[in-house]
Amino acid sequence: MPEPRDVHHAATSVMSAVMVVLGVAMLVSTLARGGGPLALGTILGVMFVAVGAGRIFIARSGSQDR
Repeated sequence: MPEPRDVHHAATSVMSAVMVVLGVAMLVSTLARGGGPLALGTILGVMFVAVGAGRIFIARSGSQDR
C-alpha cells in the first residue's frame, strides 16, 4: 500500500495537470470564438495555466529534498 505522502503527491500532480489542460482549453475556446486578450476566458485560461504549472514546478522542486 502506498504511503499517504506519495498519494498526496500524485494527486497534486494530477490535479495540477488537469488545471493546465483546462486553462489551455479555455484559451483555445475563447480565441476561437473571437475573444481578445482582455476577454474573461483569456484571463482565466492564462491564470489556470500559470497556477497549474506553478504547482507542478513547486511539487517537483520540493520532492528533490526527500
